[in-house]
Amino acid sequence: MSNPITTAYKNTVIKFPLLVLLAVLTVIGFMGSHLPNVKLDASSDSLVLEGDESLAYFREISKLYQSEDFLLVAYQPEDDLMSDKVLDDLQALRDELAALPEISSVISILDVPLLESPPVAMSDLTSGQIPQLRSPQTDRELARKEFATSPFYKSLLTSPDGSTTAIQASIKRDTKYVALQDARNALREKARNGELDAEGEAELAKAEEIFQAYSAEAAERSAQLVETVRGILPKYRDDAKVYLGGVPMIAADMISFVENDLVVFGTGILVFIVLLLLVIFRSITWTLLPLTTCLLTVVFMLGLLGFLDWNMTVISANFVALLLIITLAVTIHLVVRYRELSVAQPGASQQDLVMQTVSIMAIPCVYTTLTTLIAFVSLVVSGIRPVMDFGWMMSIGATAALVMAFLVFPTVLMLLPKPSAGEATDNSQGLTMKFAAIAERFSPAIFAVSLGVLLLSAIGISQLKVENRFIDYFHESTEIYQGMEIIDEELGGTISPEVILDLPKMLGGGQDQFGGDDFSSSGSNDFGSDDFGSNDFGSNDFANTGSGSGGTGFWFTVTGLERISEVHEYLDSLPETGKVLSLATGYDIVKMVLGGSVDDLTLKLIEGGLPPEIKGVLVDSYYKPEIDQARIVARVKETSRTLQRNELLEQIHDHLTNEMGFAEEEVHLTGLLVMYNNMLQSLFKSQILTLGTVFVAILIMFLFLFRSLKFALVALAPNLLAAGAVLGSMGLIGIPLDIMTITIAAITVGIGVDHAIHYVHRFRKEFPVDRDYIATMYRCHGSIGKAMYYTSVIIIFGFSILALSNFNPSIYFGLLTAGAMLASLLGSMLLLPRLIILVKPMGEASA
Repeated sequence: MSNPITTAYKNTVIKFPLLVLLAVLTVIGFMGSHLPNVKLDASSDSLVLEGDESLAYFREISKLYQSEDFLLVAYQPEDDLMSDKVLDDLQALRDELAALPEISSVISILDVPLLESPPVAMSDLTSGQIPQLRSPQTDRELARKEFATSPFYKSLLTSPDGSTTAIQASIKRDTKYVALQDARNALREKARNGELDAEGEAELAKAEEIFQAYSAEAAERSAQLVETVRGILPKYRDDAKVYLGGVPMIAADMISFVENDLVVFGTGILVFIVLLLLVIFRSITWTLLPLTTCLLTVVFMLGLLGFLDWNMTVISANFVALLLIITLAVTIHLVVRYRELSVAQPGASQQDLVMQTVSIMAIPCVYTTLTTLIAFVSLVVSGIRPVMDFGWMMSIGATAALVMAFLVFPTVLMLLPKPSAGEATDNSQGLTMKFAAIAERFSPAIFAVSLGVLLLSAIGISQLKVENRFIDYFHESTEIYQGMEIIDEELGGTISPEVILDLPKMLGGGQDQFGGDDFSSSGSNDFGSDDFGSNDFGSNDFANTGSGSGGTGFWFTVTGLERISEVHEYLDSLPETGKVLSLATGYDIVKMVLGGSVDDLTLKLIEGGLPPEIKGVLVDSYYKPEIDQARIVARVKETSRTLQRNELLEQIHDHLTNEMGFAEEEVHLTGLLVMYNNMLQSLFKSQILTLGTVFVAILIMFLFLFRSLKFALVALAPNLLAAGAVLGSMGLIGIPLDIMTITIAAITVGIGVDHAIHYVHRFRKEFPVDRDYIATMYRCHGSIGKAMYYTSVIIIFGFSILALSNFNPSIYFGLLTAGAMLASLLGSMLLLPRLIILVKPMGEASA
């Protein structure tokens, strides 16, 4: 601290500790009153990259081909699917779902028209007089065959072997959500284009606040609907296996898992911290003081989030645990330094001891906070809203932890009597001295192991991938895992890439097809309502008639349909795809009904004569005549262990343009899978490459702190190795980089570098005593080394508890954070002192 700051601090915090502590508690009490406002949100924004050029197109397509969110029930009866008993149960389940006020329509094998059970004539097709499964004239054996072979129904309504069927319950569209999202997106677009003045910026901030608040309400209603449907299903499980799926359920379950982990494992971590502090310090005072500081910091930050109406996500929810780490680290360093001073200066007053402690520790603690800020601010450039929020939350939280520690620690101590000499003893010095002995005696081994770790890290980092499977977020025993597996394997796949075919350029296409706002009015469909083929069954009981009748264009001719069929068949041939739907599906059905070829005139008559419910199913979701645009939806099996999204999309684009002859402007790939892939690819580039910038920034900060390039490079080396070890381990083990695990790099750098700062800062203070590198190393290990050891042990053991979670991202977070701290501790206790002794950054030792 500089003299003016020291004086001001002494005249306030030290002189009036009770008033300062009451002021702190008052602020925290105010913030704590907003804790009920803290919410977890599984926002659709977590799957898209802000500023992605493809996002505007995706939203425009979503607007054009509107659909509803839905829940999907996979039903595996023990008896034959076509038996009366099974159909009765299926009917009862279908009716019970349809009776829910939030559900707009329910589609099952009982509701769809059957064209071959027995075969119907074209006159029946155009008149709408088509039987369903329970119609008197329906032959159930023919129906079984039709569901298994129909171009539309196979792998959509039933599994290929007929053992599983699907019931889709479409959720009523939230028009208010849609309107608020459109308003926000329009203002965001203007902001990106630099078109907002101060008034517009205020309007955008207000729109963000309103949408975020309403989005949280909508998420709660969606979660409640999921629980209601879950409550219906058990009564049907006596005679069947019943699984629930759908994007709303995935979002609700992710929130549920995170909330459960926060309560259960958050409590477990706190218990571990208490026990370990008791074991380490053997004192109630030195256990409660760090713990109280941590809890006050967490309450302050959570209250701040509630006050600002700043929702946490499944990513930023981890910030609570990290905030405990950061606050604990700062407080333990203060505690250890105070205890050292009280032993060295038994006659000093409490005020002198406290003031010396904060004065000595201020500089290293400020710099450790700054390096933490640099690491977490790097997440802000990701362009992914939840990751950006996590970066900002951690940056604010790290600052709050520093301020809270330097306010609560001294004020509480000033109000307590000076501890007895016995309270300043502990049983850890022998352990830290063993690290010093190893560093002294096994120099070649330390460098050899470090080199080996470096090489393995390089190999592992080269194998890092950004491909992940949503199903891998959950344990195999969970309902969501089992449901996703059944739906993917038996019912045609999960997330859909979409191929959009515009009017061929030679026929007048190739220009901008769209007008108006670039943003979707499809509400939460941004999260993937199209996952099941853009509501593959149609919406509102097949009443999707939103395309209008702009006249039949190129794609609704025999030539156009044959061209679509070529693309459809190619996509269907790919091993990664499940169900593919397009105009070609309806074209095949028409040819089947007519028993042969179809000409353009027949197509024109059929298109004009189809009843709305049939037209909605076969045409409107895949063709917009007013702009002559065709849409092909190919559902991908996300559970496939061989799926490589980026390679798949590049393969499809290359085949369509190079092999099939489409011009670049005629074919577009879009859909949630494309958006998610763009996000992952950007994540890898922005975060891994940004790490280099982070280390350069930390190196510059080290130069200011240590005034020595040698010391700066030496201090940086163990942290480079620790970060490389963690990322390399992820690559070697096969843990993918995604929105959940990418934060580990920032955590490793932001927290791990703290050890190096404290150790080097202490080494520079101790070395002038005797100018003996070895003796200085032992003194540092016996002093600052204890604080480093305490912090690391508590974090390693405490966060290892997360390995017991059913939510795999929590497991990764816990174990990788523990691994990062272990690597950082070993690097700072073994490699760092050896490098200092080797490089001699403070000059030659005394003879």
